[in-house]
Amino acid sequence: PILLIAAVKVVCGAQSSFYLPGVTPNVFQQGESVSLKANKVTSTRTPLQYDYYDLPFCKPKRSKSKAENLGERLSGDSVTNSPYELRMMADEACIVLCRKVHKKNEIAMFKEMIDQEYRVHWLLDNLPVAVRNDELGYVSRGYPVGFVAATPKKKKPQHYLFNHVRIVVRYFQNPDELEAGAKIVGFEVVPFSIKHEYDSKQANFAKETTVLNTCNQFNPAQFNPDKFQPVETSEEEIVYTYDVKWERSDVPWSHRWDVYMRGNPDDEIHIFAILNSIMIVLFLSGVVAMILLRTLRKDISSYNEMQTLEEAQEESGWKLVHGDVFRPPPSPMLLSVLAGSGIQILAMVICTMLCALFGLISPASRGGLLSALLFLFVCMGSFAGYCSARVYKLFNGKMWKQNTILTATMYPGIMGIIFLAINSFVAFYGSSTAAPFTTLLVLTILWFGVSTPLVFVGSYFAFKKETITTPVRTNQIARHIPDQVWYTNPVFSIALGGILPFGAVCIELFFIMSAMWLHQLYFVFGFLFGVLVILVVTCAEITIVMCYFQLCNEDYRWWWRSFLSAGSSGVYLFLYSMWYFVSKLNITGVVPTVLYFSYMAMVSITFFMLTGSIGFFACLWFVRRIYGAIKVD
Repeated sequence: PILLIAAVKVVCGAQSSFYLPGVTPNVFQQGESVSLKANKVTSTRTPLQYDYYDLPFCKPKRSKSKAENLGERLSGDSVTNSPYELRMMADEACIVLCRKVHKKNEIAMFKEMIDQEYRVHWLLDNLPVAVRNDELGYVSRGYPVGFVAATPKKKKPQHYLFNHVRIVVRYFQNPDELEAGAKIVGFEVVPFSIKHEYDSKQANFAKETTVLNTCNQFNPAQFNPDKFQPVETSEEEIVYTYDVKWERSDVPWSHRWDVYMRGNPDDEIHIFAILNSIMIVLFLSGVVAMILLRTLRKDISSYNEMQTLEEAQEESGWKLVHGDVFRPPPSPMLLSVLAGSGIQILAMVICTMLCALFGLISPASRGGLLSALLFLFVCMGSFAGYCSARVYKLFNGKMWKQNTILTATMYPGIMGIIFLAINSFVAFYGSSTAAPFTTLLVLTILWFGVSTPLVFVGSYFAFKKETITTPVRTNQIARHIPDQVWYTNPVFSIALGGILPFGAVCIELFFIMSAMWLHQLYFVFGFLFGVLVILVVTCAEITIVMCYFQLCNEDYRWWWRSFLSAGSSGVYLFLYSMWYFVSKLNITGVVPTVLYFSYMAMVSITFFMLTGSIGFFACLWFVRRIYGAIKVD
């Protein structure tokens, strides 16, 4: 356990850097302009997110959304400029941003956003805005659009808007290099709701000259329930203002993301739960491997020592089905395509984890993880074509063109159909996550221009190679399968086979789901890589054990069952998502619910193919080894 804890700490230490090699920090001189970018508006109560200017906030004269990579476009994580003006180390007090008279539909939008607990997201020098929780000692990304409360004057709860923000920017400056400038290491906001008052409410309101009575340079903004800004009636006048406060900090630039990493108070529970899971699964794997090796060695020795025909006829077990164990399964085309696509997904996941471990994917790179997954998936097309073709050729398949085309199109096609349905849905409701036509065109080019040709290349080399050799010949007439007991029923064994692989990832899955649906940062890629290794080992071992017991009962139909036994963990993942939806999320409404389960269906299908292919190829290796170790006349 001590060595395991030390190893985990080493892996976690590798996560301390969150920036690409060669990227240097931005250095600002005193008085230099610092650009505050508007990002998006999100909620944990619904997957629907919106661009910042989908809400009737103050706009600059020119605003244009910009997405830096494909992942940002797909996730609706674009940025645009804002009217807030900040200058390095220059404090400001109660600067008027704009005055707006909101119409009925705009007030209704504000009320809906407040009811759905939407939060506003900004960026400053690539740092997300945060609100500090002094009681719990961590920060939450984004600040609320507003709140519902009763005040001393209004006993009935009303909607109030945060129309004033105190922007707190922390900077690091080396005392020995004051002329070298400063680096931004913190970005927080303290929101206020203030119904501003000023001397003249005529049309000559000017933000440069109008002096507010509620806050100014000599009277800073304060929390006053009697002066909250309501958003209940139409034609509501709202004056938007902001403060800027610069604070010197001792936090170095390389550790400026640490405060966001402390956003989950259960980090200690997370660490020890992962350690516990790894130790339990490793122990079970060792026990299973030891029993399997001892039992198999005894079986092989006894089979090879049989001398007479009578002894062979009296014997029962897995050797008796040697003439049928490599008989092609039903629907060999579909099984080979699923197995090949699963290997493509596995290769993508392994490469992504390695990139994350070396710091090439980080929270500082918005959309980087999704972009990496997409590009690595299309680049791994040759793995899918090669593995699918090799398996299909083992099944004596002749329609290699159909096999290759299905491998290139089946899994991406299923994901594409679900994604297009989701995209149409969110576009109808005006969400920023709706991918534009150009992004869909780029995805189509990646699919048919990169992934599909690579699948054909892999398939070509696979069909040119010799067929995978089998240690025993297949009989022309299939052997009769004896009646099976209830616990060897395919449905029961398949359902049982997925429990342990799912159990290996269920704890880590909780934190991944929190990152997906509760907008938390996920950064422990070291733990995730360890869990991936455990998942692969567990899928392989549990499927081999299930296959061994099946063959011992003289049932040689192991091809599909090996895939489905490990793949059934995808079903458990979807069931887990249902539990998470009911117990952990506050999502309400038909549209958010449909979106949630559509996304989780995509994840579950991917997990099904990933784990299924691991179990299939592990069983193929196992069956070839054990039947190659016995003497068959």
